Amino acid sequence: MQIIDTALEAVKILDPTIFGDDRGFFMESWNREAFEKSGLPGQFVQDNHSRSSQGVLRGLHYQIRKPQGKLVRVTRGEVFDVAVDMRQSSPQFGQWVGVMLSETNKRQLWVPEGFAHGFYVVSESADFQYKCTEYYAPEFERSLLWNDPAVGIEWPIIEGQEPLLAAKDANALPLAQCDTFDDYPKRLAA
Repeated sequence: MQIIDTALEAVKILDPTIFGDDRGFFMESWNREAFEKSGLPGQFVQDNHSRSSQGVLRGLHYQIRKPQGKLVRVTRGEVFDVAVDMRQSSPQFGQWVGVMLSETNKRQLWVPEGFAHGFYVVSESADFQYKCTEYYAPEFERSLLWNDPAVGIEWPIIEGQEPLLAAKDANALPLAQCDTFDDYPKRLAA
């Protein structure tokens, strides 16, 4: 597996080695020892699988307490996957990186703790699977507004089609109003 750096230092693209022939293919999607040797986490506690239709935009989600690192991939279809640095002390705070993940390229994205995550479905539908380093804790979930101009994500939105959003994503907060990882305790005290 090749690990590719992105514009955000902590976010990595994982390009697996594919063994294929006329019968199909084989790939190793996760190997604890190989990940740990590469400096990536080897401990995951939850696997998730979602299916979404074309034009669905999910995110940008993060958990302010019990933060989750996510190893994400697409097993059917194609999505534009995004991570945003939510660590206020980071020199890359508020910056984003996006990558196409598909059943064809078989790439994965490592989104560490401290980052908001979301994706937009560009194919007819997509199956999206991900491993998490922490359990889902809805009481700590936060949502960053997908189209906040202060972040400036360049989503490949299908022309003439508004993205399909869940209510929590449509009502998400802009970066300036979001809980971030370095200021959350201060906001609780205020």
